[in-house]
Amino acid sequence: MELNIRKLEESDWDTLVSLWNMWPDWQYYPPKALLPENGTGGLIVEKNNVAIIAGFIYTTNSKIGWMEWLVSDPNYRESDRKEATKMLISGLEYVAKISGCEAVISIGRNKSLMEIHKSLDYTIDEKPSYEISKKIV
Repeated sequence: MELNIRKLEESDWDTLVSLWNMWPDWQYYPPKALLPENGTGGLIVEKNNVAIIAGFIYTTNSKIGWMEWLVSDPNYRESDRKEATKMLISGLEYVAKISGCEAVISIGRNKSLMEIHKSLDYTIDEKPSYEISKKIV
């Protein structure tokens, strides 16, 4: 399988929106202003120039990176999507590391995604937790 991973570019925005819209349970996707580097602070994995999965890494003034907004093409072949997901997570982890982070955290509920994280030595807390957010503008 010939997967390609690269930094997100401004021209990828429509692709990201299209991917988010493919998931009927996805209630909300973030505007560019809420994403790292205005929507380019992440990576995308492609095969033959077709997007499979993308995601973002937030870095702050602490030593932790926050991996978030991972989104894939749900119609893409599962085995390719699994390998692309591993590549994306490892790539975002690398970006966090070279940015000075000592740990990476994420929130997830997708069982397949959690299993992939486990296979990459992430710790999964089995107790339920909830995403808590508030728009303040």
